[in-house]
Amino acid sequence: MLRSAHLPTWFVAMLAAGIAAGGAAGPLEAADRPPSVLIITVDTLRTDRLSAYGYQRPTSPHIDDLLSRGTKFTDARTIEPLTNPALASMVTGLMPHEHAASRNGLRIEAGLDSLPKILARNGWGTAAVVANWTLKDNVSGLGEHFEDYVEVFTRRRWFGIVNSEATAADVTDEAVEWLGRHLDERAHQPFLLWVHYVEPHAPYIFHEEFAQRLGIEGRDPPRSDRYDTEIAEVDQQIGRLLDRVERRIQGDRVIIVFTADHGESLGEHDEWGHGRELYEPGLRIPMSFTWQGTVEQQVVESPAHIIDIPSTVLELIGLTVPPSFRGVSWASVLRGRTRSTGSAVCYQAHRGAVHGASESDRARSKGLLDVAIIDGERKEILHINGNRRELFDLGADPGELQSLVPPDSAPSQELVRCIGEISSGLGSLDRLTTKQLDDETVEQLRALGYLD
Repeated sequence: MLRSAHLPTWFVAMLAAGIAAGGAAGPLEAADRPPSVLIITVDTLRTDRLSAYGYQRPTSPHIDDLLSRGTKFTDARTIEPLTNPALASMVTGLMPHEHAASRNGLRIEAGLDSLPKILARNGWGTAAVVANWTLKDNVSGLGEHFEDYVEVFTRRRWFGIVNSEATAADVTDEAVEWLGRHLDERAHQPFLLWVHYVEPHAPYIFHEEFAQRLGIEGRDPPRSDRYDTEIAEVDQQIGRLLDRVERRIQGDRVIIVFTADHGESLGEHDEWGHGRELYEPGLRIPMSFTWQGTVEQQVVESPAHIIDIPSTVLELIGLTVPPSFRGVSWASVLRGRTRSTGSAVCYQAHRGAVHGASESDRARSKGLLDVAIIDGERKEILHINGNRRELFDLGADPGELQSLVPPDSAPSQELVRCIGEISSGLGSLDRLTTKQLDDETVEQLRALGYLD
């Protein structure tokens, strides 16, 4: 039972209006209405390929405009460079070794608390619109956390024999439809809407209509150029979504969060893709918060993480952050009241998706590949297989090309602590049943590059 002493003033007003109207929520003055929340995530999006972060090609005019109207983080990272683990952390406020979805194909533990559940208990309508196969409810378990969980798998976006993905236009269509229906039928009720776009995930479709603007020539450009056109395509659709939001909702009535699940290696360290390494191209993500009249227009250079999002949103709204949430709240910084402070986390990388009965035994604890920690400019990585350690000075060597220690040297006490914490958490989760994936799901995860 919620106690009014711990509720924000707008919620007390909403309850009072409901009582006065005989139980139905009545109209509130605009100042009393709680804000809605729109979270936009883009799969596999590198920070350094957005114009807002200094990229020379104009890949992202709509995203740039959004980021310019709020607080932009320049040193944000994911927790794990895989879609389901990272976004499960964004939803639950827990680390992968706590929520159980440490690998694609592993469901989060049932019954966990989360940002959408907390908002739903406090009067918000909640929905998610997703288009990455790894986020399907029967694969991820994330549907439990939303009243409406819209899976958009309408096309053969890349290759394969089934409709396994969706275009950015498909995702926007579904998001706009849900938004319009909610605003028409429940205009008095605030909402949380999470929209996840699958572009620019490999193998990177070439969107020729953006080639001239981006200075790309030829009909079959290199993968890196195709990746840029994918960003331009998703940016255009995000612009369409934001336009619809702004037409229906006043800017001071909606908090907009923008981020990515992880980055992408585009040839660095001879790697293309993401998931099994903890180098910066896969960890770095864009992140911003926009709320007209409340969130300052500013740039924050301190380290931030995708796991900080639920704590920050709750504190911005005025709700209590549960002690289980591991992230830092940036609400005071966003309001311009305090200086920014960073946070230290244990980064982790795991094997590809779990898909067969032979992998079900200790699927979580056996899947750990790498653990890393960053302290200022100092980044330390331990590759579990082979006990190989690397140490980089990110200020002097942002490309992580020259390790500063012999590969067989002992890890620091802080890294040892991280390894122990993660290993212990994964070991305790091995008690959970690992569901064997159906053939269709295995096919799609293989197409996405998630199977070893």
